[in-house]
Amino acid sequence: MYRESNGSSSNSKQQQMDASKYVRYTPEQVEALERVYAECPKPSSLRRQQLIRECPILSNIEPKQIKVWFQNRRCREKQRKESSRLQSVNRKLSAMNKLLMEENDRLQKQVSQLVYDNGFMRQQIHTVSTTTDTSCESVVLNGQQQQQNPASQHQHRDANTPAGLLAIAEETLTEFLGKATGTAVDWVQMIGMKPGPDSIGIVAVSRNCSGVAARACGLVSLEATKVAELLKDRPSWYRDCRCIDIASVIPTGNGGTIELVYMQTYAPTTLASARDFWTLRYTTSLEDGCLVICERSLTSTTGGPTGPSATCFVRGEMLPSGYLIRPCDGGGCIIHIVDHVDLDIWSVPEVIRPLYESSKILAQKMTMAALRHVRQIAQETNGEIQCNGGRQPAVLRALSQKLCRGFNDAVNGFADDGWSIMASDGVEDVTIAINSSPSKFLGSQYNTLSTLPSFGGVLCARASMLLQSVAPALLVRFLREHRSEWADHGVDVYSAASLKANPYAVPCARPGGFPSSQVILPLAQTVEHEEFLEVVRLEGHAFSPEDIALSRDMYLLQLCNGIDETTSGACAQLVFAPIDESFGDDAPLLPSGFRVIPLDPKSDARGTTRTLDLASALGGARCAGEGDLSSQNLRSVLTIAFQFTFESHYQDSVAAMARQYVRSIVGSVQRVAMAIAPSRLSSHLVPKPLPGSPEAVILARWIFRGYCMHTGTELFQPESNSGDAVLKQLWHHTDAIMCCSIKTNASAVFTFANQAGLDMLETTLVALQDIMLDKILDEAGRKVLLAEFSKIMQQGFAYLPAGVCVSSMGRPVSYEHAIAWKVLNDEDSNHCLAFMFVNWSFV
Repeated sequence: MYRESNGSSSNSKQQQMDASKYVRYTPEQVEALERVYAECPKPSSLRRQQLIRECPILSNIEPKQIKVWFQNRRCREKQRKESSRLQSVNRKLSAMNKLLMEENDRLQKQVSQLVYDNGFMRQQIHTVSTTTDTSCESVVLNGQQQQQNPASQHQHRDANTPAGLLAIAEETLTEFLGKATGTAVDWVQMIGMKPGPDSIGIVAVSRNCSGVAARACGLVSLEATKVAELLKDRPSWYRDCRCIDIASVIPTGNGGTIELVYMQTYAPTTLASARDFWTLRYTTSLEDGCLVICERSLTSTTGGPTGPSATCFVRGEMLPSGYLIRPCDGGGCIIHIVDHVDLDIWSVPEVIRPLYESSKILAQKMTMAALRHVRQIAQETNGEIQCNGGRQPAVLRALSQKLCRGFNDAVNGFADDGWSIMASDGVEDVTIAINSSPSKFLGSQYNTLSTLPSFGGVLCARASMLLQSVAPALLVRFLREHRSEWADHGVDVYSAASLKANPYAVPCARPGGFPSSQVILPLAQTVEHEEFLEVVRLEGHAFSPEDIALSRDMYLLQLCNGIDETTSGACAQLVFAPIDESFGDDAPLLPSGFRVIPLDPKSDARGTTRTLDLASALGGARCAGEGDLSSQNLRSVLTIAFQFTFESHYQDSVAAMARQYVRSIVGSVQRVAMAIAPSRLSSHLVPKPLPGSPEAVILARWIFRGYCMHTGTELFQPESNSGDAVLKQLWHHTDAIMCCSIKTNASAVFTFANQAGLDMLETTLVALQDIMLDKILDEAGRKVLLAEFSKIMQQGFAYLPAGVCVSSMGRPVSYEHAIAWKVLNDEDSNHCLAFMFVNWSFV
């Protein structure tokens, strides 16, 4: 009986399991379950029981069966999303594969052409060597005539009629397509531009062609018409574009449009004029469904008209350029971008001429910027970028553009914006410009400033300098992270009384020289992290001693780009503007900051071996000791512009303060450049200045005495017993020696380092005080130090094993071993800890 009962029970359970396994749901039941799934994909047990009670149509289904249904439903949803993602990746890979195959075909054709040209030239050389025939010369003349034929054809075009404009447009289209497909220009791929589904695409620059040219191919997940709309809106992505005016729009018979366009662009520095362009832009569709936007300058060569000319601008020429947009199967499109310009390099000083003849700079500022902008919008449209700080991505992007435009306006100081040059004090290194009616560039919120008591306007102090042997990315990153290194300068009492009248007045971090630490709060970053928008909070801001008790935090809206050292030919920039704590989207901004643009060493074979004022170079002065730039590695132009608001009766005092402030910044940047550059970027070390304070001499003596006392050996053989001699030997010691306060939690702050120590930390004596010990040690190093700390305090010293730490710029540093010892003062009390890193090197 027991067995029969047990068998009957087993059969019953098996039947229940089979029933739950093969449940068939009616459409009404599925609909009810789907409604719950939309609200809660993973309901709890109580929620499932409640569902059965509330829905009579589900009353015959067990809670376990409903649980299984939700599990299966979540699994199907996950599979659907993964399938969709894989299909998207597959489409990207297919499109990129197609693009790479086309690029491979282009390169194969280029190789075949070069082989043919090589054989042809060999044959011509052989013919010339065996006969006196001038056939080779005839071939050259014929080639020159063929190259001149297009120009002669352009001269017969009448750009004053629609038919003539259409003829120019069609010729522009033909020449542009030749460049876009890679047959009309000798393209060389930029280093570091690796193609892939998530990369920016294929980027190339021109070689041996008139002007400068760049080409990019990339894949974006937007429709072709949307891409065309974004690319034609050049001010939204080309940061150097000041304005665009569409003079006229002419429809064509093939469904396209011809536009006559006038464009102004900013000058990158204070030492050259801005450029303007008068162009014809042709938008049309090809037979294969591709959308094309091509453009070229209208000149006397192409049949004119040349367009209106503006004062203070130099007319640049745009050779056939544009965008080829090819729709892809399944959505998205492939973009081919070509930029080809002639910026009239002979109109700029020789020392900065490389800025106007570098295809890499053109690729970074125009070609890649356009492709990055479209990819950014595509990700925002697809919901791949999350909002930050309560602001939409479009709003944050508009703030970035506003900062760039304001800084460009400050650097250029156009007269039609209200700027006028103020008389100098006899030294031409810093230019002061005054704008008494800045409503045009401050925008709708100008009234908030103009209603302030005795508001006088905006003053801008700007300067340019030539930097030697320092990478732009490294310098800008240092300026961003170590604000106190360059902003620790005083503001006189009269200027401070005017400057503290409103929150938009002071671009400096520590006016008055009172301590202030910065906290960087990220707001947004672009797709490839080449640009950062952030808010900087300066804590404990005070204008004068009597204001310390009422000190307040100060806020800056800051834009930083180009700090990636691996980016080839990139310009680096740090721009910031004072804001109040709750700044609005349309708040007035007065940007100030730094822009560093690299100079191609091949473009200028002569240069100075030290940092110098660029104004002296422009005047024809050359410093002694000029050498080969191959040993100096890098040259760049730094442009500085700082803006201040002022009250009308304080104009002269604010101008004097601003001039002195910028001069102090120039000196600080020169010291920083020499401090962070030599040991990493040049084989010729430039010695750092020896600390001259009596405290440094005393500390050096304590460090030397403590090492001898605790280890029983001498740190070095002193040349004499004088304190100055000990400091000099300690300063030039080959190993990195640094001191920090005594703390058990390894969060001690560095107070002193010798020259090798500053090189290892990639910092200076002033910025050294912002670096903590635990920030440079890795986890293993911190554990070893904590384990040995008691030994150091009891025995006076300890040997630390080999390890890896990081510099203040995030660069890994390896060392053979380290020694830590106590430094005692003259009363034999603990003063600090000293560390010596032996045989250190960058990894």
